[in-house]
Amino acid sequence: MLKEIKDIDRKAGIMTITTLNERFYVKPAKNSKTGLPIYQFYPSSTWIAGYYPKGVGFYKWLAQKGWDEAEALKVAAGDKGSKVHYACETIDKGLPIDITKDKFINPTTGQPEELTIEEVDCVKSFTDFLEDYKPELVANEITIFGDGYAGTIDKIYRIGKEIWVVDIKTSKQIWEEQKLQLSSYRHAEEFVLNGALVNYGELGITDKEWANRKQAILQLGYNGYRTEGKAHYKFSEIEDKYELFIVAMQIWKNENPNSKPKEINYPLILRSQFRTLKENGSPKNGNKNK
Repeated sequence: MLKEIKDIDRKAGIMTITTLNERFYVKPAKNSKTGLPIYQFYPSSTWIAGYYPKGVGFYKWLAQKGWDEAEALKVAAGDKGSKVHYACETIDKGLPIDITKDKFINPTTGQPEELTIEEVDCVKSFTDFLEDYKPELVANEITIFGDGYAGTIDKIYRIGKEIWVVDIKTSKQIWEEQKLQLSSYRHAEEFVLNGALVNYGELGITDKEWANRKQAILQLGYNGYRTEGKAHYKFSEIEDKYELFIVAMQIWKNENPNSKPKEINYPLILRSQFRTLKENGSPKNGNKNK
């Protein structure tokens, strides 16, 4: 089924619910009147930012590729990005990766796969970025909650004396909606850490650092690792576009009023008595008019 429920932090009761193109983050709360426990649903920043106009360039690309091919390319790009993210997490844990043996989950198939040569290029460029910038990892794949939305920040780094909110991409382009998404992360109000909702101070970030925080998109495998004499990643500071994210959220709210995960009850076993067979192999129940 096209539905995924994933625990983000079991202690905090935080999870995500993904159905079709919808994605919600869920966290426990209390009813302000009764005091009874309830669940609050927060749409993802990615889903909201997707309502921002994509521009002429995107629609030209869509017209050139056609809907089916474009969707297939999006899925393939998503699978590549996910495997690279998993591999980068491994590197951040200080663990080595054997590119001839180690495997990472492909989210579409659910199966572990070896890295492709393009994915190896991306991971190698990530190690190059670490060597060049020597960032201190403050937070990794951390769930955040903002004013009416939620999401997951890829990395929070301290580079020199500056805090950077960083989103990792494996694409060659940076779309405007990605800038809005990153800006929403920059304005996060709560972070999920060790089973609790905390503020930036409990991540070890000072008030001064947070007030002067910056945001960037790190594109991995930007020129292909085999391209000599060029940077193989691109680290781009991104302008804060939170105001435009709020505009996209207003559009999202208009298109998704009272939005929450759809509740549909299904029987655990699906069968039809209509399709039982007689001894001679023909259906017992059929259309008598045929």
